[in-house]
Amino acid sequence: MAMKDYSDEFKADAVALYESTPGATYKSIAADLGINRATIREWVLRDRERRGVAPTASRAGEAAPAGTGQPAPTADPDERIRQLEARVAELEASERKLATERDILRKAAKYFAGGDELVSRFQFVHDHRDAYEVKRLCQVLDVNRSSYYKWLSGAQARAVRQREDRLLAEEIRRIHAVSGGAYGSPRVTAELRESGARVNHKRVARVMRMYSIAGVRLRKRVRTTIPDPAAQTVPDLFQRDFTAPEPGRKYMGDITYLPLADGEFLYLATVLDCFSRKVVGWSIADHMRTGLVADALGMAAATRGGLDGAVFHTDHGAQYVSRAFADLCSDFGVTQSMGSVGSSADNAACESFHASLKRETLQGARDYGDPVTCRRTVFAWLTRYNTRRRHSANGHLSPNEYERRHHTAKLTLAA
Repeated sequence: MAMKDYSDEFKADAVALYESTPGATYKSIAADLGINRATIREWVLRDRERRGVAPTASRAGEAAPAGTGQPAPTADPDERIRQLEARVAELEASERKLATERDILRKAAKYFAGGDELVSRFQFVHDHRDAYEVKRLCQVLDVNRSSYYKWLSGAQARAVRQREDRLLAEEIRRIHAVSGGAYGSPRVTAELRESGARVNHKRVARVMRMYSIAGVRLRKRVRTTIPDPAAQTVPDLFQRDFTAPEPGRKYMGDITYLPLADGEFLYLATVLDCFSRKVVGWSIADHMRTGLVADALGMAAATRGGLDGAVFHTDHGAQYVSRAFADLCSDFGVTQSMGSVGSSADNAACESFHASLKRETLQGARDYGDPVTCRRTVFAWLTRYNTRRRHSANGHLSPNEYERRHHTAKLTLAA
């Protein structure tokens, strides 16, 4: 069944797919994504309005949106020239706006190398307020103007605190040096208080971290090999049986790499329903941390309206045996299942799915190009896979159609 609540990420990918597909119509894209034609059209128009792009001429097979003010074609050459000149002016204005935004973001990149990102954005706005309008800077960096002005009004107080922190750091360094570099924040705090300074131990610890002052830490010998409950043996509840009598009973998941032109990779985690082979959850990222598979399982829960009582089968990847992922499965009411270590046959259905994805999207190429193209290509294939791609395990029906017929048959029997 289709998702009722679409995430902002899904909407953005859907709009990008429509805008980047030559000759695409709302109807064709909506069919690929399994959504209503009016829904994708609304998303596209809302995105264009947000970017300040005027409505474009209708594509083949699409009716011009009502009330957009788009001029109708005319046979008068002079009027046509006027319309084209107006359109060119609109596009040039849009291009100037985008060029300004790119210039701002390019200059802002160095401010976000570390530290408090929000404060870095405020600092960037302050440092470039003479080159660009504060309003435009705040819009591009996604910060509230009132928050920026509030931050600006506290500049004097911050400068005072910074001076006080520098003076405190000098005193801390003196105490630290006298101790032979052994004192940490608790003992340094005690020394400061004994000398008459009124200082909080949290502030001392913060200043020591800020100025990279650390004491010697002597620790007791402890046992480090402690079994992680999430890493304990998980039974194989599938036994290579990748079928299910009903949707929502059995799921399987895996991770695959997506090669890029520069030699780097993106990574795709998927969650498939064993009944119809439907992709109910996926996540694409430039890392293989637990968050990658957690996001995919979270999307599956949103798609199905819950996963309570389901079995989720994976391999023994570090992400799936982590404590965090075990806790997430417990929260969703999911029972974990894992195949044998080092046996790809125990998760063969997922391996086959990922092989099909790469074969049909790469089509003989070695890589997907840049990350944006990679993400868009895989997104388009995954959504089309559910709505249109015929699957041999489903009697050559798409996963969505196979589930629809199953639900119809159940209702008929119940009646």
